[in-house]
Amino acid sequence: MTAPAAPPPASPLTHFDAQGQAHMVDVAAKAETHRVARASGVIRMQPATFELIAQGRALKGDVIGVARIAAIQGAKRTAELIPLCHPLPITRVAVDFELDRERSEVRCTAQVETLGRTGVEMEALTAVQVGLLTVYDMCKAADRGMVMGEIRVLEKRGGKSGAWVSAA
Repeated sequence: MTAPAAPPPASPLTHFDAQGQAHMVDVAAKAETHRVARASGVIRMQPATFELIAQGRALKGDVIGVARIAAIQGAKRTAELIPLCHPLPITRVAVDFELDRERSEVRCTAQVETLGRTGVEMEALTAVQVGLLTVYDMCKAADRGMVMGEIRVLEKRGGKSGAWVSAA
């Protein structure tokens, strides 16, 4: 006679239930707190492409200005793009772009804030990626070989788990 099968161990991945099925996490019991997340990423390009952006001579216009608006819009629409994200009442989105001529790269950093029951890491990451994708879209006629990378959460604050800051 065999022993009954043990229930599967609890997964550290919160988007799966005890049976391993994907689900939207229930945040009803969580306290509303001020939540903040910062994320960043870069897009690398040819020096000539970088100069088009830096000097404001791109054919499609103000690359950084358009990318900033796109990044903000991306943060606001994250729940429409990522299936298990909660729609959140975002209270603030700040997006900055740093131009590094020596490396021919543009770094996008986004900070997203809310007063809510779940964090805004996904919104910050989405803002960064949409901002960088917009730079690519606006400059692809000049340089189809641009590369995006280093997209990551830099820090998050709020909620039961408190503050976390990237070590790198």
